[in-house]
Amino acid sequence: MVHPSHPGNVGAAARAIKTMGFHDLCLVAPRFPDVLDLPEAQSLASGATDVLAAVSIVPTLAQALAPTTLAFALTARARVLGPPPCDIRQAALATRDHLQEAAGLVAVVLGTERSGLTNDDIALCQRVCHIPANPEYSSLNVAQALQLAAWELRYALAGAAGLPLLPTTDGQHEAGALPAPNEKVQAFMAHWEQAVTEVGFLDPLHPKKLMPRMRHMFGRNGLSHDEVDMMRGLCTAMIKTAAKARR
Repeated sequence: MVHPSHPGNVGAAARAIKTMGFHDLCLVAPRFPDVLDLPEAQSLASGATDVLAAVSIVPTLAQALAPTTLAFALTARARVLGPPPCDIRQAALATRDHLQEAAGLVAVVLGTERSGLTNDDIALCQRVCHIPANPEYSSLNVAQALQLAAWELRYALAGAAGLPLLPTTDGQHEAGALPAPNEKVQAFMAHWEQAVTEVGFLDPLHPKKLMPRMRHMFGRNGLSHDEVDMMRGLCTAMIKTAAKARR
């Protein structure tokens, strides 16, 4: 982050990258030298105070980018001169390919809250990177922009590393959530046919294709043990209700 002026943005940036599995945040000449200790930064970092504590602060962007092998200048403005442009998803894919080809260090560079990156800042980067936002209002808070960049990077890198993209539960599924065997499903279908007949929805003399269609419908759903038991309870209630109505 180049010349960040708001401590809250620094804290929010630390949180943004930690949620996506990153931890290396560098500040170039922040407005407040003690920005990492300011209450707003600590508060908005939330559970990412470890990332905040490890932030490096350097006086120039050139020094920040010295160890990097690929740097993307994140900006909303098109530039007549400068490195070739790409969108943030292309940048993430290029990062993945770059890291697979060689052991390098990739940076995403964000400018000041008020004016963004200068042309001199961008000249130090290998690519210009854009987030395809609303062209009529493309102004993103720097921490928000970093969150989007970190998300795209995680998606590209996690896929390449074979990491899961969805949360999982620990241990086995509950027995009731497992698929019901065909024997149990067919017993339910017999019960269901009785129930819909009792309530007058199915006419046994003119059944048409009602039951085959219902069998196909329930078959597509892949009923679990719990779902079959629930539907059997509904069948019993329907049959009892119909019997009371006939009295």
